[in-house]
Amino acid sequence: MISIEGLTVEFGGFTLLDNISFVVNKKDRIALVGKNGAGKSTLMKIISGMQAPTRGNISIPKDTTIGYLPQQMQLTDTRTVLEEAERAFEQIHETEKEINRLNRELSERTDYESEAFQKIIDRVAFLSEQFQMMGGANYHAELERTLLGLGFTREDFNRSTSEFSGGWRMRIELAKLLLQHPDVLLLDEPTNHLDIESIQWLENFIATHANAVILVSHDRAFINTTTQRTLEIELGNIYDYKVRYDEYVVLRKERREQQLRAYENQQKKLADTEAFIERFRYKATKAVQVQSRIKQLDKIERIEVDEEDTAMLRLKFPPAPRSGSYPIIVENLAKRYGKRLVFAGATFTINRGDKVAFVGKNGEGKSTLVKCIINEITDYEGVLTLGHNVKIGYFAQNQAQLLDENKTVFDTIDYVAQGDIRTKIRDILGAFMFGGEASDKKVKTLSGGEKSRLAMIRLLLEPVNLLILDEPTNHLDMRSKDVLKSALQKFDGTVIVVSHDREFLDGLVDKVYEFGNKRIKEHLGGIYDFLERRKIENLQELERKTPSESASANSFGGNPTQNMNGVQPVQYMETGAKLSYEDQKEQARRIRKLEKSIAEAEDKITSIESKITDLESRMLTPEGGADASLYTEHDKLKNELSEVINKWEEATEALEKEK
Repeated sequence: MISIEGLTVEFGGFTLLDNISFVVNKKDRIALVGKNGAGKSTLMKIISGMQAPTRGNISIPKDTTIGYLPQQMQLTDTRTVLEEAERAFEQIHETEKEINRLNRELSERTDYESEAFQKIIDRVAFLSEQFQMMGGANYHAELERTLLGLGFTREDFNRSTSEFSGGWRMRIELAKLLLQHPDVLLLDEPTNHLDIESIQWLENFIATHANAVILVSHDRAFINTTTQRTLEIELGNIYDYKVRYDEYVVLRKERREQQLRAYENQQKKLADTEAFIERFRYKATKAVQVQSRIKQLDKIERIEVDEEDTAMLRLKFPPAPRSGSYPIIVENLAKRYGKRLVFAGATFTINRGDKVAFVGKNGEGKSTLVKCIINEITDYEGVLTLGHNVKIGYFAQNQAQLLDENKTVFDTIDYVAQGDIRTKIRDILGAFMFGGEASDKKVKTLSGGEKSRLAMIRLLLEPVNLLILDEPTNHLDMRSKDVLKSALQKFDGTVIVVSHDREFLDGLVDKVYEFGNKRIKEHLGGIYDFLERRKIENLQELERKTPSESASANSFGGNPTQNMNGVQPVQYMETGAKLSYEDQKEQARRIRKLEKSIAEAEDKITSIESKITDLESRMLTPEGGADASLYTEHDKLKNELSEVINKWEEATEALEKEK
């Protein structure tokens, strides 16, 4: 589908991509990996046509459509969410306008027998067929499904996009891209602005609806689920592995080990041959053997070991000053923005040394609670108490965007550093892979990951005992994320991480706070324990307590509403506690029935969509194009699909109300 040959990109004498070549096939699912600054985003821009290479060729078939979601883009705020998302169907709207215009012209003409009149009729018939095949009568259902899947509610549809954060507006752009069904989908860090549920929805969309996909993501679980081919960019070269990421990591290590062994064996043979030549070079009796060995040396194809980028982030947080036993105590906390309630009734305690995660859909209050903790928001209800000697280090979600782009890397840190630490700025920058000339780069020339690393340095300038990190892994490459995770595991203070990155949180946190439905719920255990428990809660099997939930209740001395500090923990099974056993059974029965209806509808939708696809393939042939019965059947299937989608939506809404 796309062929790239001898692609080279140079910046002021520095070669970013060096004579790389590869092919993108139909239905390829490609993970583009490499360190921050390796050239991943640059390659995506070149494929999308936004940037030209220094040298090389890119062959793209004429009718191939490419959809590109960059890390950052300029967004407009003049429409509602629904109006902005509907721009994905501009071709349908243009076709509909043309049909209406031609129909008006037909109604005004009286030359019914003329050739011109017949041409207009033929044109209307052709455009009507195109309109039906593009889903003109049913695109609203697909539009709503996509927006709901990406986390929007029906109440959001008529809100202005200006009311949403940058992350939510990026979701609208992603929705528009997905709805256009391009032949090649380029996604640069698509999960940075998505919560766990929306990521899982996107995983399913890519698996079932997308064509060729090339994506850059530092979410290891996401790329393992969505891709089956890995392209690695390292020091300007590209390495193609026809496997998913986890297998690539193993194969990459094996390939390098094999190269090293073969190289070492060859070097030993070369050394032995050269020693023989030197030893007998001037002996007439050995002249024939010496000449033979010299010819052998000339013919040997020297084994080269792929150059490896060994620059590594070195990160260690300063020792944490000792804080009180309970750095954060929250009692019956609530926050509103005008009439809109963000959360209420939040009651929990974070102990010294805890490492906890804040998870949940965007807009449910994670960053709001963080701002309450750091005293950026003070007009909340309830009590939020910081413990003795708590010193907070805060990494904001948009920290990298707050940097002055006209400053150099060195000046950025020199500006905020104070005291003796200023004498160690070069050492700190070197540890964050900004050594040598890199420290003199302008911030505006850095990649997203490099900006995040630069922003992270601020946390090292002053010892703290409560680290609060809001989406710290956005834009960080795999190795940098692993280093950050290891440093946080060794950090002897308290850590709060707001993140949707399952792999990053796994093994790091021992407690999860879930934000949703205006509540904050505490879950003991790691992130995968939480996900497993939440799956049970989604099925509303509330009357069947898990052992961990029973243990949580029993650990408070038989009174599940009172903990040892006199602070009420967040309640599990809030809905179930208000229902009698019989009511719970009846509710569970209704939920099972709705879930069955939803599953049956989804199976039927898949079946009908498959039939429509097959039918449309037949309609594109000369024989099929002349067969009127196919168009009748096509309309019938489209109407049937619309009815099933409506039933699916009704059942889904009913299920949400039950929960």
